[in-house]
Amino acid sequence: MIDTHAHIDFAEFDADRSDVVLRMHSVGIDNLIIPGVSPKHWQKQLAVAEQYQFYYALGIHPWFCPEDVDASIFALTSQVSALLECPRFVAIGECGLDKLYASTWPRQLAVFEAQLKLAQSVNLPIIIHSVKAHAEILACLKKHPLPRGGVIHAFSGSTEIALEYLKRGFKLGIGGLIMNPNAKKLLKTVCDLPLDSFILETDSPAMAPINVIEKRNQPANLVLFIDKIATLQKKTSVLVSEHLMSNSVQLFDL
Repeated sequence: MIDTHAHIDFAEFDADRSDVVLRMHSVGIDNLIIPGVSPKHWQKQLAVAEQYQFYYALGIHPWFCPEDVDASIFALTSQVSALLECPRFVAIGECGLDKLYASTWPRQLAVFEAQLKLAQSVNLPIIIHSVKAHAEILACLKKHPLPRGGVIHAFSGSTEIALEYLKRGFKLGIGGLIMNPNAKKLLKTVCDLPLDSFILETDSPAMAPINVIEKRNQPANLVLFIDKIATLQKKTSVLVSEHLMSNSVQLFDL
C-alpha cells in the first residue's frame, strides 16, 4: 500500500518521525508521497524524502500563496527542472484554490494556473487542493487539460462533481473524512463509483479520522479507510487494497 498524501516532513513529526515510519511499515504501507507546499519548506521536504526514500511532489499550496507570484513560480520551475530525472519525483503540487482564504484569491488563481501549465510542460500529474472551489478548478482544468491527470485531494463532494473530474483523467483522494458518518455526500460518492475512481491518502498530520484517539493523523491510519471502503462497496479489504494500490501506481507511474 501507499499513502499518496502525507506531510511527514512537517514539524509535528520531528520528535518521532522514524517511529511513525516503522508503524506504517508494520501495517503494510510500503511508501508515501510527500506533497510540496512552499519554497521555504522544500529543502526539509526533500531531505526527509531522501532519508526514507519516499516519493514526493513539488508545488505551492494556496495557504502559502506568495506575494511575489513571478518569483515563486520561477523558483518552482527551476527546482522542478533540477529534479526531473529523480525517479521519486512523481507530481506537481500540492496546489489549487481555497475560498476560505479569500484575501489571496487573485494570487491563488495566478499561482494555480502557472502550476497547471508547468504540469503540462513536464508531463506530470498534479495534486489539487480544492475548498469551495470546484467550479473554478474545473474551469481551469478545461483551459489547461492535463494528459497525465492527477488527484483531487481530500475529495468530499457529490457524485456529479466527481464524474466531472473523472472525465478529465483525475482520481479522487479518499482519506479520514470517510470515517465520519456525517460526510454523507462523500459516502454516497464512494458507494456510487467504481474502485478505479479512488486513491488512498491520509493528509498526515491533518484530517485525523474521527474514530482514533490521537489527533495527529499518521500514515498507519490508511488501513482504516480500506476497511471502510470495502464495507461501503461490499467487497473484500484485500481487493480494495490491491485495486487502489494499482490506481496509485498507474497515476503516478511508480
